[in-house]
Amino acid sequence: MISMKYGDDNLNVNYQKLLDEKLSEIKKTGARPRLLLHSCCAPCSSHVLEYLSSFFDITVYFYNPNIHPEYEYRKRAIEQREFIENFPPAKGVLFAEGEYEAERFFELSKGLEDEPEKGARCTICFKMRLEKAAQYALEYDFDYFTTTLSISPHKDAALLNELGEKTGKEAGVEYLHSDFKKKNGYKRSTELSSEYGLYRQDYCGCVFSKLESDKRNSMNNKSE
Repeated sequence: MISMKYGDDNLNVNYQKLLDEKLSEIKKTGARPRLLLHSCCAPCSSHVLEYLSSFFDITVYFYNPNIHPEYEYRKRAIEQREFIENFPPAKGVLFAEGEYEAERFFELSKGLEDEPEKGARCTICFKMRLEKAAQYALEYDFDYFTTTLSISPHKDAALLNELGEKTGKEAGVEYLHSDFKKKNGYKRSTELSSEYGLYRQDYCGCVFSKLESDKRNSMNNKSE
């Protein structure tokens, strides 16, 4: 059973500072560690790849069985692969795609269908994807793993980092702390998305977030 309660100890942690310190440490060694970068979509990966590609040998790991419907998942997966191929800073970056286990997401989120976005269902979704990324990183001998999810202003970086730390310790792979929205990271991702004509979806991914988005759009249309 997945616990959805996490402590408040990490709320005031500066994850951007932790990342800067780690990158400085890596730069001094002259090494290029292997990083598994879980990505939810090409727009969110854009700034992160630009930012980290000079420090790591990166593999982008696309594991997002929460995305609904399947054609939306396929659209995002294809764009992620194509973006890596066409983005100069991503030269040498590899792409790996996990299974589309939609039924697993629905099973884990059962009973939480009416939870609002940013609620307990999202915590389960983050944990599901981070656990799979940690397992993949361990299996293929990566030095670190992390996720692009913290670039979104709608995502809780403290929660993501706490989940990442926990899953990393359980798997035996170091989690790379991040808050990629900092230092204008989110702004840069929107600039790159515009420059490369990337598809920026209007909902996070799951059917429940799509229903919320559709409801908001309907209300906005009525008010115009």
